[in-house]
Amino acid sequence: MAEPILEVKELVKHYPLTQGIVFKRQVGAVRAVDGVSFELAKGETLGIVGESGCGKSTLAKVLMNLEKATSGQVLFKGEDITRLSGAGLKAVRRNIQMVFQDPYTSLNPRMTVGDIIGEPFEIHPEVAPKGDRRKAVQDLLDVVGLNPEYINRYPHQFSGGQRQRIGIARGLALKPEIIICDEPVSALDVSVQAQVINLLEQLQNDFQLSYMFIAHDLSIVRHISDRVGVMYLGTMVEIGTEEEIYSHPTHPYTQALLSAVPVPDPTGREQRERILLSGDIPSPANPPSGCRFRTRCWKAEERCSTEVPLLAVPAALSGAAAHESACHFAEVRDVIGTG
Repeated sequence: MAEPILEVKELVKHYPLTQGIVFKRQVGAVRAVDGVSFELAKGETLGIVGESGCGKSTLAKVLMNLEKATSGQVLFKGEDITRLSGAGLKAVRRNIQMVFQDPYTSLNPRMTVGDIIGEPFEIHPEVAPKGDRRKAVQDLLDVVGLNPEYINRYPHQFSGGQRQRIGIARGLALKPEIIICDEPVSALDVSVQAQVINLLEQLQNDFQLSYMFIAHDLSIVRHISDRVGVMYLGTMVEIGTEEEIYSHPTHPYTQALLSAVPVPDPTGREQRERILLSGDIPSPANPPSGCRFRTRCWKAEERCSTEVPLLAVPAALSGAAAHESACHFAEVRDVIGTG
């Protein structure tokens, strides 16, 4: 892999649980993100998948420093973002932008498209001097496939797909190096999803962008990602290339996720084994000891309850199966049919 532009090391975000009204005391913590580590290279797309509540969106907010990390490091070109504030943080945020999930609530209905896309220039005037801002906004609208003459329209005059394009244009305004996409197509129709995904890929090629792409749709993640990380209950349980994760998954949780992906071919659907997990998702305020997935795992043994599995390449595996997996009994299982 190329030199990483972003390095995340043992990142932790805990939300305190308190009791009392006048004299509050902490009685526990919700472990939203609990020791996540990964790297992102320049021009690469890292997909992050996992079921609801596993910490994907919290991870994105901590990377942007919208939420303060409890511990750990987020290194952008070697500089720890978690320790920055004021002018230092403002300078780094210019290079790391975010595209939000809901295009209907992420745009201010009282502002015109020109004001929404041009607002970053008010915060970072060195990017576009005042006299050049209208032209810069119109150029951004053109880049994302919208008519530059729409600059004086309001968000309610656009469709969902067009609003997400406006959100992408706002993210591009400061010429960032990294864009964090927090489920950017989940609220859109399928045909519009394809248009937005194709736009993101084109922009990545044109501007050498690095993406962290968070999504529930495993097919979309496979289409756009170079590498994929799988999260469960605040931790990263498996990470590898798109081919390694989708064709040679070794963690039981990843195998269960992929077995649930709909298959359009009836023949393939009949031949595929579906993995049904038992039990409920444990609370992030009180995760299981040892391996967090053990309460729902068919491979779980006594060792799993006492020893935390490390995210590492299993020594017994080779080829495409030899990628990082946090399981004591990691092995390939042929149940996959992702379409």
